[in-house]
Amino acid sequence: MTKAELYKELNYVNHSREKRLKYAYLVIDNPEIITPLLEILFDVDDKISCRAAWVFEFMCGEKLEAIIPHLNTFTKNISKVHLDPAVRPVAKICEYLIKANYSKTDHLIKTHLTETHKEKITEACFDWMISDQKIAPKAYAMNALYLLGLEYDWIHPELIIILERDFQIQSSGFKARAKQILKKIKR
Repeated sequence: MTKAELYKELNYVNHSREKRLKYAYLVIDNPEIITPLLEILFDVDDKISCRAAWVFEFMCGEKLEAIIPHLNTFTKNISKVHLDPAVRPVAKICEYLIKANYSKTDHLIKTHLTETHKEKITEACFDWMISDQKIAPKAYAMNALYLLGLEYDWIHPELIIILERDFQIQSSGFKARAKQILKKIKR
C-alpha cells in the first residue's frame, strides 16, 4: 500500500473501536505501512494526522514491539504533534513505552528504548503537563513521568511542583490522578 493509498484509507477511520482496530491490524499484518503511517501522523497540520495517530495507538496497544524499528522517528517527532485528537494517542503511546520499559516482566522494549528516547519522551511529557492540554494527555504524562522518576532523581521533584501548582485550577480528573501520583511519590 502506498502512502497515497493509506492516506485515502485513513478517511474511513473514525472514533469507533472497531474501525481503529481494523486498521491497526492492517498495519500489524503489513509492517511496511508503518513508515508511511508515521509520515502522515507527523504531518501535524493535516487533520488526517489525527486518524493516523489513532491507528498507530491501537497498533501499539495490540503489538507494542512493532514500534521498535521506528522508535527514533517516533520520539524525534512527538513534540511536534499539536492537534488535540492526535496529542492524546501520542501521549498514550509514550505511556505504553514507559510502562513496558519499567515493567517487572520481560519486554523487548527494555532492550531498545535508549536514553535519547527516554529524554525525548520526558521532554514531551513535561510539555504536555505545563501546556494547555486536556486531562487525558496530562494523565498519561503523569504516569510516564512517575515511572521515569524512579530512574532519574530530578523528575519527581519537578513533577511535584507542577502537580501542586496546577492542582486547584485543573479538573476533577486531573486532581484524582495527581493525588494518586503524589501519594506514590511520597511513599
